[in-house]
Amino acid sequence: MGIIEFRLGVKPILDIIIGVNDLEVVSKFIESLNQIGFEFVYHEEFPKRRFFRKGKWRAGTHHMHFYQFEGEGWNNQILFRNYLRNNPDVLKEYHQLKVDLSATFRLDRVSYI
Repeated sequence: MGIIEFRLGVKPILDIIIGVNDLEVVSKFIESLNQIGFEFVYHEEFPKRRFFRKGKWRAGTHHMHFYQFEGEGWNNQILFRNYLRNNPDVLKEYHQLKVDLSATFRLDRVSYI
């Protein structure tokens, strides 16, 4: 199991990535996470991820993503994080893109994404 941390400082959402040995175990957490304000959101297009959000719809404060530890989704997150960490110019460009999108689509999360 593991947790990925990376900060861009653009959108006011804390993204938490958690790696588990078996995604099926996440179903056991749904009720407990709901009790502390995290809603499970099923996304058919992402069958290898379990997603929870906290806060108002389209204006959440926290996103929690569960992936199989060292699985494809987990590894893609690690590769992306490491690429940005190791390429400061790309990180600056990516950050600026996020700033621009955030300003342009301030009230439209879907377009921002």
